[in-house]
Amino acid sequence: MPKPEILDPQGKAVQGALPRLGFTGVTDVRQGKRFEIELEGAVTDAVLAEVEKMAETLLSNPVIENYTVSVEQ
Repeated sequence: MPKPEILDPQGKAVQGALPRLGFTGVTDVRQGKRFEIELEGAVTDAVLAEVEKMAETLLSNPVIENYTVSVEQ
């Protein structure tokens, strides 16, 4: 996700369109991206650390984006 201090024109465009489509009560929209990565083997602390490194070095731009890593079964 873009950091809060980074302008998000796509999120603002969606926020502006929602009331025109009849949706009310939305005070902010932030648009981001999502990666789903499938790994072989068990999810260990070492594997999670490796995925964190992937996110930090390739999948995100840590200067302007925040990221989270989560595990889904």
